[in-house]
Amino acid sequence: MKRPLIAVPVGDPAGIGPEIAVKAAADEKVIKEARCVVIGSKDIIEQALEIADVHLRINLLETPEDGVYEEGILNLIDLNNVDMQKFAFGKVSGMCGRAAYEYIAKSIELANEGKVDAVATAPINKESLRSGGIDFIGHTEIFGALTKTYDPLTMFETNGMRIFFLTRHVSLREMLDMITKERIKDYVKRCLKALEKLGVAKGTMAVAGLNPHSGEHGLFGQEEVNEITPAIQELREEGYDVVGPIGADSVFHQAAIGKYNSVLSLYHDQGHIAAKTLDFERTIAITNGMPILRTSVDHGTAYDIAGKNMVSAVSMVEAILVAARYAPNFTK
Repeated sequence: MKRPLIAVPVGDPAGIGPEIAVKAAADEKVIKEARCVVIGSKDIIEQALEIADVHLRINLLETPEDGVYEEGILNLIDLNNVDMQKFAFGKVSGMCGRAAYEYIAKSIELANEGKVDAVATAPINKESLRSGGIDFIGHTEIFGALTKTYDPLTMFETNGMRIFFLTRHVSLREMLDMITKERIKDYVKRCLKALEKLGVAKGTMAVAGLNPHSGEHGLFGQEEVNEITPAIQELREEGYDVVGPIGADSVFHQAAIGKYNSVLSLYHDQGHIAAKTLDFERTIAITNGMPILRTSVDHGTAYDIAGKNMVSAVSMVEAILVAARYAPNFTK
């Protein structure tokens, strides 16, 4: 069986993306499990290879099927969209923001056309996107628009623990208004469908509690009483394998040791803290609910160390490996 073909857009050229992309392309585990085609700029990739002291020969491609997927070769689709005379590491740049968007858009195009099996993304910078005239705040929104997917689902996977998010980039005050029975029911159903698509058909989903001790039957807030518990009760009556609310101080540990196949976190930091404390470098984001598979590192562009060969590629390697593991479920 052929190894899955993974597109790797290098992200913001002014950040650490190119360095981790070339390091990952040379990683033994990646070479064994996946065929990678890097989407970037040849000038940037040549620079990254030199900085990272990675010895790979660049093989320029027009299409992934022309790649030579062997040890010692970096297969590259060169978009040639960075003016090296204007380039600088570690700075917000409209040129780099637009380049990063174009790498992502090309990767999505290839995945939509079935020319790659999945996309594993490197980090981008939201300010650079905006400076480049790109009206998206991040990867998820770009993927949603270019795959015509409404409200894609973000899932974290960390050492086998899976976390979904009911709310993400909103304030805590706004989040409280979004904890509704209807939203919880909708998200649980969609999350369970996403797990099936990933090949995770067995096991129970847990919904995290919001308040201390899940509210202690209304002693510490009414959200569990009025919204969360009724949603779970109705879901169970409809035949969905879900339990909760389970106190947020224990539910993630229970999922990490295998009691639950996933957790629905109610807000951004509730799930992020759990995943990244367990294993920061191996916390991988998976965007679900789309016709294509996308995985990603869950760290930023690290402008402060870009271009200095100080960055670990563990997250990029893991993102590619996770993409390769789940890709067959999207190419059947």
